Amino acid sequence: MLSSVATKWLWDARRSIGAWTLAIALVGGTYAAFWPIIDSPEIQEGLESYPEGLLDALNYDDLSTPAGYLTASVYGLIVAVLLLVYSLVAGTRTIAGDEEAGTLELIMAQPVSRTRVALSRFVAFLISLVIIAVVFLLVMVALSGPADLSGITVGQFAAMHLHLFLFASFFGAVAFAVGAATGRRGLAYGAGAAVGVLGYFASGIIPQVEGFEWVEAFSPFDWLIGSDPLRDGVDPADTLLMAVLVSVLVAAGTWRFNRRDVGV
Repeated sequence: MLSSVATKWLWDARRSIGAWTLAIALVGGTYAAFWPIIDSPEIQEGLESYPEGLLDALNYDDLSTPAGYLTASVYGLIVAVLLLVYSLVAGTRTIAGDEEAGTLELIMAQPVSRTRVALSRFVAFLISLVIIAVVFLLVMVALSGPADLSGITVGQFAAMHLHLFLFASFFGAVAFAVGAATGRRGLAYGAGAAVGVLGYFASGIIPQVEGFEWVEAFSPFDWLIGSDPLRDGVDPADTLLMAVLVSVLVAAGTWRFNRRDVGV
């Protein structure tokens, strides 16, 4: 039953997953292909004229290498935001979205526990993230030659995509937990969005205030790119932290889902 519930969620979301996969691969790949332009002397000189504080706020402190450019513009900004939005939409839909739409009752009417429904649907969400991350990984590896992304190995790309997967999983887990606990789609999406906005400010803006540099360590964006996985590989501390937080959020949401009245 675990696999059948998960499979149904994936099947119902197949068009959405396909569209998001295509969009992320296309947008991320397009930005990566801009590297030869960014690497031109004219652009590099222009970037040097930008205020240092602005570049730090955007995590654009190193745009002189392929790894620095990709980390700042592709993985740390555009793809991170796209995956964050997808994770909030999909994570909300696992429980709260379908509960408000009245379609969750079709699953709950089956001889299956609430725990299995919740966990199988979150597993299905994780599978969708794997699909997106792997397709995008293949696109980036394929572009590494034509876009002159020299110095970045397949292993380093894989490390970055593991961080990206866990980053998206965290935001999906926030939406899942709040949605499973309350049954309200708006609250689930809003909570995840608030964490995302606060996390972005904590990563690039708040640390510029003297005495608040420590805030950066609490930002999901810092867990994503702060350890520079595109150069240094997988960071055990950041990946373990994200994995633990995902597990705790899913467990808490499932626990609450088992103990409240469900509007079906």
